[in-house]
Amino acid sequence: MSVTVSAGPRALPALGPTRKLKVPKQSERTLGNGLIVIAVRRPAVPLVELRLWVPFGRVNVARGAMLSQTMLSGTESMTSVQIAAELQKVGAGLSAGVDADRLMLSGAGLVTGLDRMLELMAEVLTGASYPGDEVSTERDRLIDRIQVAQSQPTHLVREALLKRIYGRHPYAAQTPEPGQIRAVRPAALRTLHAERVHPAGAQLVVVGDVQPEKALDAVERALGGWGGAGRTATLPAIPPLETGPLLLVDRPGSVQSSLRVALPAVPRTDPDHAALQLANLVFGGYFSSRWVENIREDKGYTYGPHSVIEHSVAGSILVAAAEVATEVTGPALLETTYELGRMASLPPKPEELEQARQYALGTLQLGMSTQAGLAALTSAYAGNGLRLDFLAEYAARLAAATVDDVARVAAHHLAPSRAAVVVLGDAERVADGLAALTTVRVEPVQP
Repeated sequence: MSVTVSAGPRALPALGPTRKLKVPKQSERTLGNGLIVIAVRRPAVPLVELRLWVPFGRVNVARGAMLSQTMLSGTESMTSVQIAAELQKVGAGLSAGVDADRLMLSGAGLVTGLDRMLELMAEVLTGASYPGDEVSTERDRLIDRIQVAQSQPTHLVREALLKRIYGRHPYAAQTPEPGQIRAVRPAALRTLHAERVHPAGAQLVVVGDVQPEKALDAVERALGGWGGAGRTATLPAIPPLETGPLLLVDRPGSVQSSLRVALPAVPRTDPDHAALQLANLVFGGYFSSRWVENIREDKGYTYGPHSVIEHSVAGSILVAAAEVATEVTGPALLETTYELGRMASLPPKPEELEQARQYALGTLQLGMSTQAGLAALTSAYAGNGLRLDFLAEYAARLAAATVDDVARVAAHHLAPSRAAVVVLGDAERVADGLAALTTVRVEPVQP
């Protein structure tokens, strides 16, 4: 007969030392047409990633969305099918997207096809023709996607939050209405392309198994002739965050409420950014955070609450988001306010800070571990006037931030008195509970 003796839970081993951040080799060149090209060597696999950032702020949202949707629909000499076939021949693909800051043309493929990818990118940039039949087809597809999105709570609360925090700033409206899309015609897209798709102020990032100088030469051969006398619009700084009453967007019959809390933040270059990032992690920025422990693990109000610092060209904002059951909407907001207040008034414990620091440094390493991740990071930094070398400085700031540093920035940025709160839910069922906590303004959900 055997006897099993329980020794209790085994202690977790101590965290190992954080590896020093190694910034990969890179080269940069500004072409004669003004295009800034950054090439980064990442030789893990024989692939290459392209990210072209074209400044696109203050563009009519419907026309901007349609331009990115139809940019690859054909040129003066090639149809969309021919473009796709040529890309397939070299194991590559191109896609276009747009947001409030930029038009992004992205590519990925075998490194042996880099020259051809760049040639086809140049073909689109210089000769996109926006044929009527293709525009009509893509218009219908985009309208379908927008209509589906407008039925989703996460989209509706995001739209309400943007209008709430940005007011009349161009960032306030980032999704066009179907009627606005229906009004866009090919001629308007050709005009917008001629005015705004030009190399001045644009950055192209090339990341992969390439020799940086040779990659720069390849880009210059393909895109050196890309021109255009268009203009680049300057975005105003985002307005100061106004608190005011909680905005309750009424969605009758909703079985859950979407809670969003916006707080002031600082850009990546601010000396306090690293400390604020750590404060955000301790509060709600990862699974081991206080907010997640409270309303997910302890109370069971939600599955995946999360807070993140959102960086845009015109400014930065911290947003905390959670989807909660209707009956616990008030309690969830109460616990959220409690955790923000605790974060703003009490310094984190040293072990809390160290765990958040290790997570921040580890995810920074992880984000650079793939070609696609490195390309996205390099492009995001370049679009904000930074280079990868800044990552080493940022990592050093993360490593050096003290409990006092984090407590100081948390007191300034995470105080619940500085928050703008938006809730999307069934007002008949949640308004009274929310009104017991704060002043509430009710608005109908936008159709």
